[in-house]
Amino acid sequence: MILLRVILLVALGLSASVLGALYLFQRHLIYPGAFGAGLGEGERGVPAGTEAVTVTTADGRRLYGLWRAPEPGRGVVLTFHGNGSLPEPHAARFSSGVWRDAGWGTLAIAYGGYPGSTGSPSEAGLIEDGMAAYRFVSSRAPGAPILLHGHSMGAAVAVAVAAREPHLGLYLEAPFVSLARLVGEHFPLLPGLLLRDTWRSDRRIGGAAGRILIVHGTDDPVIPVAHGRDLAAMAGPRARFVAVPGDHVSLLGQRDAEAEATFRPVRSGDPIPGMPR
Repeated sequence: MILLRVILLVALGLSASVLGALYLFQRHLIYPGAFGAGLGEGERGVPAGTEAVTVTTADGRRLYGLWRAPEPGRGVVLTFHGNGSLPEPHAARFSSGVWRDAGWGTLAIAYGGYPGSTGSPSEAGLIEDGMAAYRFVSSRAPGAPILLHGHSMGAAVAVAVAAREPHLGLYLEAPFVSLARLVGEHFPLLPGLLLRDTWRSDRRIGGAAGRILIVHGTDDPVIPVAHGRDLAAMAGPRARFVAVPGDHVSLLGQRDAEAEATFRPVRSGDPIPGMPR
Protein backbone atom coordinates (compact mmCIF):
# COMPACT_ATOMS: atom_id res chain seq x y z
CA MET A 1 0.00 0.00 0.00
CA ILE A 2 2.82 2.42 0.90
CA LEU A 3 4.60 1.62 -2.37
CA LEU A 4 1.39 2.25 -4.31
CA ARG A 5 0.99 5.64 -2.62
CA VAL A 6 4.58 6.55 -3.47
CA ILE A 7 4.08 5.57 -7.12
CA LEU A 8 0.85 7.59 -7.25
CA LEU A 9 2.53 10.66 -5.73
CA VAL A 10 5.43 10.40 -8.18
CA ALA A 11 3.03 10.07 -11.11
CA LEU A 12 1.03 13.08 -9.95
CA GLY A 13 4.22 15.06 -9.50
CA LEU A 14 5.43 14.21 -12.99
CA SER A 15 2.02 15.07 -14.46
CA ALA A 16 2.02 18.41 -12.67
CA SER A 17 5.53 19.12 -13.95
CA VAL A 18 4.58 18.30 -17.54
CA LEU A 19 1.42 20.42 -17.36
CA GLY A 20 3.37 23.26 -15.78
CA ALA A 21 5.97 23.14 -18.55
CA LEU A 22 3.23 23.10 -21.19
CA TYR A 23 1.60 26.12 -19.58
CA LEU A 24 4.84 28.08 -19.41
CA PHE A 25 6.18 27.16 -22.86
CA GLN A 26 2.98 26.75 -24.87
CA ARG A 27 3.64 29.86 -26.94
CA HIS A 28 6.79 28.18 -28.25
CA LEU A 29 4.44 25.58 -29.71
CA ILE A 30 1.70 27.98 -30.85
CA TYR A 31 4.11 30.47 -32.49
CA PRO A 32 7.10 28.36 -33.55
CA GLY A 33 8.32 30.88 -36.11
CA ALA A 34 9.16 33.31 -33.32
CA PHE A 35 11.45 30.78 -31.68
CA GLY A 36 13.42 29.59 -34.69
CA ALA A 37 11.24 26.62 -35.62
CA GLY A 38 9.03 25.97 -38.61
CA LEU A 39 10.65 28.50 -40.96
CA GLY A 40 11.59 27.35 -44.45
CA GLU A 41 15.05 27.80 -45.91
CA GLY A 42 15.81 30.52 -48.43
CA GLU A 43 12.59 32.47 -47.91
CA ARG A 44 14.17 35.78 -46.85
CA GLY A 45 14.51 38.65 -49.29
CA VAL A 46 12.41 41.42 -50.79
CA PRO A 47 10.12 40.06 -53.52
CA ALA A 48 10.05 41.88 -56.84
CA GLY A 49 7.66 44.82 -56.86
CA THR A 50 7.69 45.29 -53.08
CA GLU A 51 9.74 47.34 -50.64
CA ALA A 52 10.77 46.61 -47.07
CA VAL A 53 9.02 48.87 -44.55
CA THR A 54 8.71 49.24 -40.80
CA VAL A 55 5.27 49.10 -39.17
CA THR A 56 5.11 50.53 -35.66
CA THR A 57 2.57 49.20 -33.16
CA ALA A 58 0.71 51.25 -30.57
CA ASP A 59 3.01 49.91 -27.84
CA GLY A 60 6.16 50.87 -29.75
CA ARG A 61 7.18 47.54 -31.27
CA ARG A 62 8.68 47.59 -34.76
CA LEU A 63 7.43 45.06 -37.28
CA TYR A 64 9.14 44.08 -40.51
CA GLY A 65 6.84 44.45 -43.49
CA LEU A 66 6.76 44.20 -47.27
CA TRP A 67 4.70 46.82 -49.10
CA ARG A 68 3.42 47.38 -52.60
CA ALA A 69 1.31 50.45 -53.32
CA PRO A 70 -1.95 49.94 -55.23
CA GLU A 71 -2.78 51.56 -58.54
CA PRO A 72 -5.27 54.45 -58.33
CA GLY A 73 -8.75 53.22 -57.49
CA ARG A 74 -7.59 49.73 -56.58
CA GLY A 75 -7.48 47.91 -53.26
CA VAL A 76 -4.80 46.56 -50.95
CA VAL A 77 -4.48 42.96 -49.78
CA LEU A 78 -3.47 43.03 -46.12
CA THR A 79 -2.16 39.50 -45.66
CA PHE A 80 -1.21 37.55 -42.54
CA HIS A 81 0.98 34.44 -42.62
CA GLY A 82 0.76 31.22 -40.65
CA ASN A 83 2.41 30.59 -37.29
CA GLY A 84 5.47 28.85 -38.75
CA SER A 85 5.93 31.00 -41.83
CA LEU A 86 7.25 34.38 -42.95
CA PRO A 87 5.71 37.32 -44.85
CA GLU A 88 7.80 36.90 -48.01
CA PRO A 89 5.75 34.17 -49.74
CA HIS A 90 2.49 36.09 -49.32
CA ALA A 91 4.10 39.36 -50.41
CA ALA A 92 5.43 37.70 -53.57
CA ARG A 93 2.10 36.06 -54.28
CA PHE A 94 -0.04 39.18 -53.94
CA SER A 95 2.46 41.27 -55.94
CA SER A 96 2.25 39.05 -58.99
CA GLY A 97 -0.20 37.21 -61.23
CA VAL A 98 -3.84 38.24 -61.20
CA TRP A 99 -3.29 40.59 -58.28
CA ARG A 100 -0.57 42.61 -60.01
CA ASP A 101 -2.46 42.59 -63.32
CA ALA A 102 -5.52 44.08 -61.60
CA GLY A 103 -3.50 46.77 -59.83
CA TRP A 104 -3.74 45.57 -56.23
CA GLY A 105 -1.30 46.67 -53.57
CA THR A 106 -0.29 44.51 -50.63
CA LEU A 107 1.20 44.58 -47.17
CA ALA A 108 2.61 41.48 -45.48
CA ILE A 109 4.10 41.73 -41.98
CA ALA A 110 6.17 39.57 -39.66
CA TYR A 111 4.48 39.28 -36.27
CA GLY A 112 6.13 40.52 -33.11
CA GLY A 113 9.05 38.25 -32.16
CA TYR A 114 9.32 36.77 -35.67
CA PRO A 115 12.51 37.42 -37.69
CA GLY A 116 12.90 41.14 -38.32
CA SER A 117 10.29 42.24 -35.76
CA THR A 118 10.66 43.17 -32.10
CA GLY A 119 8.57 41.92 -29.19
CA SER A 120 7.13 38.49 -28.47
CA PRO A 121 4.01 36.76 -29.76
CA SER A 122 0.66 36.37 -28.01
CA GLU A 123 -2.95 36.59 -29.11
CA ALA A 124 -3.29 40.19 -27.95
CA GLY A 125 0.08 41.02 -29.52
CA LEU A 126 -0.75 39.54 -32.93
CA ILE A 127 -4.09 41.34 -32.99
CA GLU A 128 -2.32 44.63 -32.30
CA ASP A 129 0.17 43.74 -35.05
CA GLY A 130 -2.77 43.34 -37.40
CA MET A 131 -4.27 46.64 -36.31
CA ALA A 132 -0.93 48.41 -36.77
CA ALA A 133 -0.67 46.95 -40.27
CA TYR A 134 -4.19 48.16 -41.03
CA ARG A 135 -3.28 51.69 -39.87
CA PHE A 136 -0.14 51.59 -42.02
CA VAL A 137 -2.15 50.73 -45.14
CA SER A 138 -4.70 53.44 -44.36
CA SER A 139 -1.92 56.04 -44.07
CA ARG A 140 0.04 54.91 -47.14
CA ALA A 141 -3.01 54.46 -49.39
CA PRO A 142 -5.77 56.70 -48.01
CA GLY A 143 -9.20 55.62 -49.11
CA ALA A 144 -8.04 52.36 -50.71
CA PRO A 145 -10.35 49.43 -49.91
CA ILE A 146 -8.61 46.80 -47.77
CA LEU A 147 -9.07 43.07 -48.37
CA LEU A 148 -8.05 41.06 -45.31
CA HIS A 149 -6.35 37.75 -46.10
CA GLY A 150 -4.93 35.13 -43.81
CA HIS A 151 -3.68 31.56 -43.87
CA SER A 152 -3.98 29.26 -40.86
CA MET A 153 -3.12 31.33 -37.76
CA GLY A 154 -3.09 34.36 -40.05
CA ALA A 155 -6.77 33.76 -40.81
CA ALA A 156 -7.52 34.21 -37.10
CA VAL A 157 -5.62 37.52 -37.15
CA ALA A 158 -7.57 38.64 -40.23
CA VAL A 159 -10.90 37.77 -38.60
CA ALA A 160 -9.94 39.69 -35.44
CA VAL A 161 -9.04 42.81 -37.46
CA ALA A 162 -12.21 42.45 -39.56
CA ALA A 163 -14.32 42.52 -36.39
CA ARG A 164 -12.84 45.93 -35.54
CA GLU A 165 -12.20 47.84 -38.76
CA PRO A 166 -14.00 48.56 -42.09
CA HIS A 167 -12.81 46.28 -44.86
CA LEU A 168 -13.58 45.10 -48.36
CA GLY A 169 -13.95 41.44 -47.39
CA LEU A 170 -12.26 38.40 -45.89
CA TYR A 171 -10.25 35.84 -47.87
CA LEU A 172 -9.36 32.97 -45.54
CA GLU A 173 -7.31 29.88 -46.34
CA ALA A 174 -7.31 26.91 -43.94
CA PRO A 175 -8.80 28.81 -40.98
CA PHE A 176 -9.69 27.21 -37.66
CA VAL A 177 -12.93 27.81 -35.76
CA SER A 178 -10.93 28.40 -32.58
CA LEU A 179 -7.53 27.38 -31.30
CA ALA A 180 -9.27 25.89 -28.28
CA ARG A 181 -11.23 23.48 -30.46
CA LEU A 182 -8.20 22.63 -32.60
CA VAL A 183 -5.99 21.85 -29.61
CA GLY A 184 -8.78 19.78 -28.10
CA GLU A 185 -9.01 17.71 -31.28
CA HIS A 186 -5.27 17.06 -31.50
CA PHE A 187 -4.61 16.70 -27.76
CA PRO A 188 -7.88 15.60 -26.13
CA LEU A 189 -6.25 14.77 -22.79
CA LEU A 190 -4.89 18.27 -22.19
CA PRO A 191 -7.00 20.47 -19.89
CA GLY A 192 -8.47 23.29 -21.93
CA LEU A 193 -7.99 25.76 -19.09
CA LEU A 194 -4.22 25.63 -19.66
CA LEU A 195 -4.56 27.38 -23.03
CA ARG A 196 -3.57 31.04 -22.70
CA ASP A 197 -4.45 32.09 -26.28
CA THR A 198 -7.78 30.66 -27.44
CA TRP A 199 -8.27 32.56 -30.74
CA ARG A 200 -12.07 32.39 -30.86
CA SER A 201 -12.74 33.18 -34.52
CA ASP A 202 -16.17 31.62 -34.03
CA ARG A 203 -17.05 34.52 -31.72
CA ARG A 204 -15.48 37.18 -33.95
CA ILE A 205 -16.62 36.18 -37.44
CA GLY A 206 -20.09 37.64 -36.82
CA GLY A 207 -18.54 41.10 -36.41
CA ALA A 208 -16.88 41.01 -39.82
CA ALA A 209 -18.72 42.90 -42.55
CA GLY A 210 -18.82 42.20 -46.28
CA ARG A 211 -18.23 39.07 -48.29
CA ILE A 212 -16.17 36.15 -47.07
CA LEU A 213 -14.40 33.49 -49.14
CA ILE A 214 -13.07 30.49 -47.21
CA VAL A 215 -10.87 27.94 -48.99
CA HIS A 216 -9.74 24.71 -47.32
CA GLY A 217 -7.79 21.67 -48.44
CA THR A 218 -9.67 18.38 -48.26
CA ASP A 219 -6.55 16.57 -47.02
CA ASP A 220 -5.36 19.11 -44.45
CA PRO A 221 -3.76 17.19 -41.56
CA VAL A 222 -3.13 20.31 -39.49
CA ILE A 223 -6.54 22.00 -39.51
CA PRO A 224 -9.31 19.63 -40.62
CA VAL A 225 -11.54 20.83 -43.43
CA ALA A 226 -14.52 20.81 -41.05
CA HIS A 227 -13.12 23.95 -39.42
CA GLY A 228 -13.38 25.95 -42.63
CA ARG A 229 -16.84 24.60 -43.37
CA ASP A 230 -18.11 25.31 -39.85
CA LEU A 231 -16.66 28.83 -39.78
CA ALA A 232 -18.39 29.63 -43.07
CA ALA A 233 -21.68 28.39 -41.61
CA MET A 234 -21.18 30.64 -38.59
CA ALA A 235 -20.63 33.64 -40.88
CA GLY A 236 -23.94 33.05 -42.63
CA PRO A 237 -25.03 33.53 -46.26
CA ARG A 238 -22.41 36.19 -47.03
CA ALA A 239 -19.70 33.50 -46.75
CA ARG A 240 -18.73 31.12 -49.54
CA PHE A 241 -16.90 27.92 -48.63
CA VAL A 242 -14.78 26.06 -51.19
CA ALA A 243 -13.06 22.74 -50.52
CA VAL A 244 -10.12 22.11 -52.85
CA PRO A 245 -7.79 19.13 -53.35
CA GLY A 246 -4.68 19.61 -51.23
CA ASP A 247 -3.18 19.82 -47.78
CA HIS A 248 -2.41 22.69 -45.41
CA VAL A 249 0.06 24.32 -47.82
CA SER A 250 -0.73 23.07 -51.32
CA LEU A 251 -4.16 24.74 -51.22
CA LEU A 252 -2.55 28.19 -51.17
CA GLY A 253 -3.51 30.34 -54.14
CA GLN A 254 -5.72 27.75 -55.80
CA ARG A 255 -8.67 30.17 -55.78
CA ASP A 256 -6.81 33.44 -56.29
CA ALA A 257 -8.45 34.20 -59.64
CA GLU A 258 -11.90 33.74 -58.10
CA ALA A 259 -10.94 35.77 -55.05
CA GLU A 260 -9.53 38.65 -57.08
CA ALA A 261 -12.67 38.84 -59.23
CA THR A 262 -14.93 38.54 -56.17
CA PHE A 263 -13.33 41.35 -54.19
CA ARG A 264 -12.06 43.65 -56.93
CA PRO A 265 -13.05 47.29 -56.31
CA VAL A 266 -14.92 48.73 -59.29
CA ARG A 267 -13.58 51.95 -60.81
CA SER A 268 -15.77 54.26 -62.84
CA GLY A 269 -15.92 52.91 -66.39
CA ASP A 270 -14.58 49.46 -65.44
CA PRO A 271 -16.64 46.37 -66.27
CA ILE A 272 -18.23 44.77 -63.22
CA PRO A 273 -16.81 41.25 -62.64
CA GLY A 274 -19.20 38.66 -64.05
CA MET A 275 -21.07 41.16 -66.22
CA PRO A 276 -20.72 41.42 -70.01
CA ARG A 277 -18.59 44.24 -71.38
